[in-house]
Amino acid sequence: MDQTTLLTIFVSVSAVALLIQAGLLFGIYKSSRSLSDNLQRLMPKLDSLIETSRTTVEESRRQITEISTKTTDILDVARRQMARLDELLEDATTRARVQFDRAEMVLDDTMGRVQDTVAMVHNGVLKPLKEVQGVASGLRAAFFFLLRGRRPNPSSATVDEEMFI
Repeated sequence: MDQTTLLTIFVSVSAVALLIQAGLLFGIYKSSRSLSDNLQRLMPKLDSLIETSRTTVEESRRQITEISTKTTDILDVARRQMARLDELLEDATTRARVQFDRAEMVLDDTMGRVQDTVAMVHNGVLKPLKEVQGVASGLRAAFFFLLRGRRPNPSSATVDEEMFI
């Protein structure tokens, strides 16, 4: 094969490739044109959807801001109420401690007075009563001894001793 034939074949193949590329480019052009037409028909709908979305987002922002403000207010009120409650509990605890201390002092004083009273009753009443009872027992024993007058006979003394043996 000579060079001109070879060159003719390559040029023909190149021409066919260029024609195929031209056909493909024309197909791409047609597709993009129909896509553009479809987009043109959808653009008003997309614009209205975008506008609605913007409006909704703006309203949501306002509502979120309002909710955040109200939530902050509620939290501030809750903090103040908790501080008041804490102060109230602290005051009640302090007062209860003071009352418990007072009650303990009164109880200690009462217990001391009761002990003093018991000691006074013991020393002032019971001790003399025991002494009087001791003297009365001694007088009774002496009285029985004097009234009895006689000595026990040995047989009765022996019987008494045998009971213990």
